Amino acid sequence: MKRIKLVVAYDGTNYHGWQLQPGAATIEQMLNEALTGLLGEPIAVIGASRTDAGVHALGNVAVFDTRHRMPGEKIRFALNHRLPADIRVQSSCQVPDDWHPRKHPCIKTYEYRILNREVELPQERLYAAFCRFPVDVERMRQGAAFLVGEHDFKSFCNVRTQAETTVRHIYDIQVERDGKGIITIRIRGNGFLYNMVRIIAGTLLKTGMGQMEPEGVRRALEARDRQAAGPTAPAMGLTLAGIEYT
Repeated sequence: MKRIKLVVAYDGTNYHGWQLQPGAATIEQMLNEALTGLLGEPIAVIGASRTDAGVHALGNVAVFDTRHRMPGEKIRFALNHRLPADIRVQSSCQVPDDWHPRKHPCIKTYEYRILNREVELPQERLYAAFCRFPVDVERMRQGAAFLVGEHDFKSFCNVRTQAETTVRHIYDIQVERDGKGIITIRIRGNGFLYNMVRIIAGTLLKTGMGQMEPEGVRRALEARDRQAAGPTAPAMGLTLAGIEYT
């Protein structure tokens, strides 16, 4: 028996998230079915991040165990021939038998994209949330600064979260606007709660639109009350950009 690590990119538009769900297409299901067919044995992957329905990834991580003799680095090529075009394994390799993608210390990076212009761009409709109202990026940066560091993010997670603790460490938040009107919020942290990045994005967008003062982000954080923060931004704007294991 050996353990194989996969780095997986996907367009989450047509999937009900990562995790297996009865009667719904998920990324985990697609990987399990393709690997089972390829290796001729039942395979169940373990993912590092259970992304929500409609959320994308450039570098989610998964592992699985197999008795097959195929070298770990060869699995990527063979597996991609069995996967739908909106899922692609970027790399595959063998790792120690006890290596676990959710138990090993890591830094996760998420990006949230907002299309901020008067008229939508059809090419961005599946990959960025649309906002036609003026947005002040500098106000967003001022608000984001209050979130950097180790805090209790209870105000910034879905009330249905089952996490043992709502304390997380955010290492860095950057907010940038490009020439096409795309505002990108890039967040690096040691872990994220259910809907946390989307709620942060919704709160910072509210700040940028002038509906909340930058100082209001700090007050929302200190309140530890979901009602104190902004709305949950739409799923299509969110991408898991990568996971770095330390």
